[in-house]
Parts: sequence; structure tokens; C-alpha cells
Amino acid sequence: MMMEILLVALALAMDAFAVATATGAAVNRLDFRHYFRLGWHFGFFQAIMPIIGWWMGFAVRGLVQEWAHWIAFVLLAAIGIHMFWESLTDESCENVNSDPTRGMSLVMLSVATSIDALAVGCSYSLLGRDIVLPSLVIGLVACVMTCLGLSLGRILGKLCGLGRWAGMVGGVTLVGLGVNTLWQHGVFSF
Repeated sequence: MMMEILLVALALAMDAFAVATATGAAVNRLDFRHYFRLGWHFGFFQAIMPIIGWWMGFAVRGLVQEWAHWIAFVLLAAIGIHMFWESLTDESCENVNSDPTRGMSLVMLSVATSIDALAVGCSYSLLGRDIVLPSLVIGLVACVMTCLGLSLGRILGKLCGLGRWAGMVGGVTLVGLGVNTLWQHGVFSF
């Protein structure tokens, strides 16, 4: 049971890890506050979304499954396009000045990276499983993976000239994650 929870938590944390890596590479002068803000918010949203999904259960399962991937896509694409645009307008060798660990960008990224956790909570409800321990593990793993992603991004972003490109790659990555969400939910049929 615990191994299953850990695997689910790791799978759910991959979006947070990818976003954190792109953020770490693109943000000027990462410090403890960035780690705290992004780690706390991603961890909190990843922990609370399964609880919300668990409570929703059958009541709105169809609505969540029908629209969750579109919500995640729009949020990830909006932040990605903004990050890409910011990196294009930055003419220095420094990293981009946009800080997605603040304000509405932080909230949007937190929601976008945790939408899948809502569906997991809903499925736990349908299976009659408890949600407290899985929710805590999911939140903790997301927090840790977010901090690891920021650290990796920080290392990559220190290479001169990479900061601007990291902003572009990070923006494209976020849009790609959004498109991948749509693809996984069968919106595209090749």
C-alpha cells in the first residue's frame, strides 16, 4: 500500500519537478524564499487537491474528468507563453527577470501542476480508500521534488547565456506539458 502511494506521489510530482527546473534555470538569483514559496505552494496544492477530489467523489466526477485537462493546459500554456516572451525581451546574459514564484503566476502554476491530484483523490473516493495518508505523502513528495527541480534548474541556469535560453526552453516546456496533458486525455488522435 505504501509503495503504491509513493509511486502515485512521484508520478504526480513530475509536473512540479519539470516546472521547478524551468523556474530554477530562468529566475535571477534563486534564494531560500524561492524554494520556500514554490516548494510550499506546490506541496500544499498537491496535498489539498486529492482531499478535494475525494470529497467530490461521484458528484462531479464527469465534470472533473471532462474539463481538468483543459484547465491544466490553459494555465500551463499561459505561464509558458509569458515566460517565453519575457526571455525574448531580456537582452542581458543574466537570467530572465520574471519570477513565477510570486503572485498569480505562482497560484496558476500550483493549480496547473496539481489538477491530476484532484482526479487521484476522486478515484480514491470511488475505491473507498482513506485519503489522509496519501494526501500527506503526495504533498511531501511534491515539495521535495520541487526543491530538487529548482536546484537542478539553478545549476543549469548559471551557465552564461543559458538563462535566456532556459526561459525560452522553460516556456516551451510548460506549453509542452499542457499539450501533453491534452494528448494523455485523448484530445489528439494520431
